[in-house]
Amino acid sequence: MALKATIYKAAVNIADLDRSFFYDANLTLAQHPSETEQRMMLRLLAWICHADENLRFTKGLCADDEPEIWLRDDTLALKLWIELGLPDERRLKKACNQSPSVVLYVYGERAAHVWWQSMEQKLRPYRNLSVRFLDDRQLQALATMIQRTMTLQATLQDRSVWLSDDKNNLEITFAEWQQAQ
Repeated sequence: MALKATIYKAAVNIADLDRSFFYDANLTLAQHPSETEQRMMLRLLAWICHADENLRFTKGLCADDEPEIWLRDDTLALKLWIELGLPDERRLKKACNQSPSVVLYVYGERAAHVWWQSMEQKLRPYRNLSVRFLDDRQLQALATMIQRTMTLQATLQDRSVWLSDDKNNLEITFAEWQQAQ
């Protein structure tokens, strides 16, 4: 019998001070059986960082031809492609060719640094690609917030995310390995 996804609900209040964007969202996240809680929470954090009424989770790990999260406009044109992990260059090239903006969230310190050493020069030509790294300490702290039903407040300002629930209060800062130009 195949394992089923675990469903999480998140009510998120977002105050993105850099974009003057304020939004309340009720999200449903399906955690794939092979996905860790840390990865799922990073996926949620990535959604928060780019919050928009049209931002959607995709099939993620179940689909090779889709990103983890995407933003499409009213004409269904792709505006933003968000990836997680350590994808190969072909996948990132495809993303950069299909979307005007691509953001990759990298995690897993030991593997990520080795991956970046081998990929940095290959990825520099992709001018619409941003690469953000989240260290293990911050990722573990983020994972402590996981509950089947979450209520989160997020404030974004100056490349920092302050995330809180009824027990935790975190400041999360990504290392910017590459910024889109």
